[in-house]
Amino acid sequence: MVTSVRAATDFNDVRTMLGPKRNPDARACWCLGHRLGGSASADRLRRGADIVRELCAQDPPPGVLAYEGVDVVGWAGVHPRADTALARSRTIPHVDDLEVWSVWCIRVRAGHRGQGISHALLAGAVEFARGYGAPAIEGYPLDNQGGQADRTSAYVGTRALFERAGFTKAADTGSVIGGYPRVLMRLDLR
Repeated sequence: MVTSVRAATDFNDVRTMLGPKRNPDARACWCLGHRLGGSASADRLRRGADIVRELCAQDPPPGVLAYEGVDVVGWAGVHPRADTALARSRTIPHVDDLEVWSVWCIRVRAGHRGQGISHALLAGAVEFARGYGAPAIEGYPLDNQGGQADRTSAYVGTRALFERAGFTKAADTGSVIGGYPRVLMRLDLR
């Protein structure tokens, strides 16, 4: 059971969620694809830890972390859309000119899945964005219509997860992940 969701300012906890699991020199995505854009170059993957360490020291930090007691069990990437590659996406539309925030990644540690942590992470991401004055927050989950999505594809969340958090569909997208279309879900925070 999640006891808290907090801003991702602790690099070591972010590394637990996003970094390589066994070999510290192994390649890891570090949740930088949507944040920085471009292809996942070998240089960026090598520098991922340094980049994320810098992001954790910024205000706002790069997302939120879920904890069970003192153990980190989940991560959600959330930030102003304008500061992400989503601002330049050809497949994820802009609904309007609001300075929205985006949730692009929701990850729960193995052994902790199926316990509602993704729901707590999304709620925490909403409160995080609200605390920074965001007028609205968007997510771009897959619309699996109740079908089984593989974990690799489900990092963007599902439409049902976002609907349970009060988001509504604002637009279709031109993006498909894991064989499922993605939809733009939005929650007004004003």
